[in-house]
Amino acid sequence: MQPKRRNKQAGGKVYVYGKHALMEAIRNAPRSIRKVFLASHIHLPAMGEDNAELRTLLEKFDIPSTQLTLGKGKELVGRDTAHQGVIFTINPSALLVSFEDFMASLDVRKNPAIAILGEVQDPHNVGAIIRSAAAFGLSGVLIPEHNQAPVTGAVVKSSAGMAFRIPIVTIGNVNNTLKVLKGKGFWIYGLAMNGSVSVNTEAFNAPSAFVVGNEGTGLREKTLATCDVTLSIPIHARAESLNAATAAAVVFYEWSRKHPEAV
Repeated sequence: MQPKRRNKQAGGKVYVYGKHALMEAIRNAPRSIRKVFLASHIHLPAMGEDNAELRTLLEKFDIPSTQLTLGKGKELVGRDTAHQGVIFTINPSALLVSFEDFMASLDVRKNPAIAILGEVQDPHNVGAIIRSAAAFGLSGVLIPEHNQAPVTGAVVKSSAGMAFRIPIVTIGNVNNTLKVLKGKGFWIYGLAMNGSVSVNTEAFNAPSAFVVGNEGTGLREKTLATCDVTLSIPIHARAESLNAATAAAVVFYEWSRKHPEAV
């Protein structure tokens, strides 16, 4: 059973761009879309049938669309953005799942894995972590409400549309959430440069929660104290460390390698 996405019209609007991202949104979370702006070669049927499926889906889900004014797209999403003539606004709260609903939908008997972001600030890292979590079969990505990069257009774009496929779960305090997860049988793993256990040797034979810390300061001291295990990734001596998103991808892959049924 999949947890229900929230559908309240609150939390402002976020601009997202790119045809791929729009198709993912329509197919997986159409109610999150507020309005679509399309370049004339996409918006007008007379300009060709390459985009007929897109126009059909917009009509099917009654999603309002309008022609993108020439030159206006850069003002909406940034001058250096390659939006491909496709820009749309979403209600970010409609993408979020409550922690309670998510846990009610999760079957812990199957030893699932989830990711928890602990004050990750770079939206591109957040998006990349979401993408890796989806790729390696994790069940959800938990994002705190404070001191954390929120779901933005850059996050959705960096996730390659996976933000519309995997549950994005909103949580309050990270440490309190970890305590609840422990009570549900989860083993809490903190990703740390000087972790005590190598990711290569861990069996991951219980429900797993991977906590990814801040890019600069890592995991907070109280969060580290709450973790059952701190994981390290063996790397060559010439490199000091991996960035948060890359480290998360390595750990998620190692987990999925020991849980091939997840992928």
